[in-house]
Amino acid sequence: MNVAVGFTGATLDRADHERNDPAALERALSDWRARLLKLDGLDPQLDQEGQLVWTSLADLPEDAEPLLLGYIAGKPHFAPLRQTERHAAARSPSLFHMLGLMPPDQASLYAAARSLIDWHQRHGFCANCGSATAIFRAGWARRCTGCNAEHFPRTDPVVIMLAEYEGKALVARQASWPPGRYSALAGFVEVGESMEEAVSREILEEAGVHTRNVRYVASQPWPFPSSLMIACVAEAEGDTLTLDANELEDGFWVTRAEVRAALAGDPTARFGAPPPYAIAHSLLRHWVDGE
Repeated sequence: MNVAVGFTGATLDRADHERNDPAALERALSDWRARLLKLDGLDPQLDQEGQLVWTSLADLPEDAEPLLLGYIAGKPHFAPLRQTERHAAARSPSLFHMLGLMPPDQASLYAAARSLIDWHQRHGFCANCGSATAIFRAGWARRCTGCNAEHFPRTDPVVIMLAEYEGKALVARQASWPPGRYSALAGFVEVGESMEEAVSREILEEAGVHTRNVRYVASQPWPFPSSLMIACVAEAEGDTLTLDANELEDGFWVTRAEVRAALAGDPTARFGAPPPYAIAHSLLRHWVDGE
């Protein structure tokens, strides 16, 4: 199923075969064409076209280590890791504006870099024995200096889904969201549970609605800090809502016409749609198109 979503489409060769090859990494580091991603903390720097800004490895800060993201058109691309710099989990006020300016392939590169840097900054010590860890595999893993345990970047699976009933879909909002914005329900996949089971459980827990016939639509990397959003549609067995007030401020069933108006940015729309770079936007558009 072909559904266009944000944070995807980068033409990046991740070069897994070179990550354990010190000679290959040295060649990449000495390549005069090598590019280094310019960041402001964890935020991207953009040019006037919304493209990521790259510089040469000569601009790598003295306290930073280069992480090999991969190759684009044969050129090695790196992200700077400053181990001494720690970033708050919260996203900056300007980040969402910048995400709206970035083409999906640029956002995809940024997502990979941000998630990788954030993971390194939070995994300086071994979960097995507590000793310090050190970078290996060109930045795509850490090895414990005490017990030699190997640690790799993780992605947390999150289901995001629409329940549909008699031509309507369920949308809801959290109190922290911008006024008027509604979206699909979402939640982390728990241990020992399939994607389909997670969809049904989350809809029941958050909205009190029983569902069946879960259908996969698309997925999206979400670098805050590092999740894989798995978009689905499920068939509801009824439309009576019992919202979890700890999770949701409000929720209601919407028609395709109401969703279409929201996606178009109609000021008279019943609700405000999630931004285009979020997979919830793509999921709503997929549902509106009747696919």
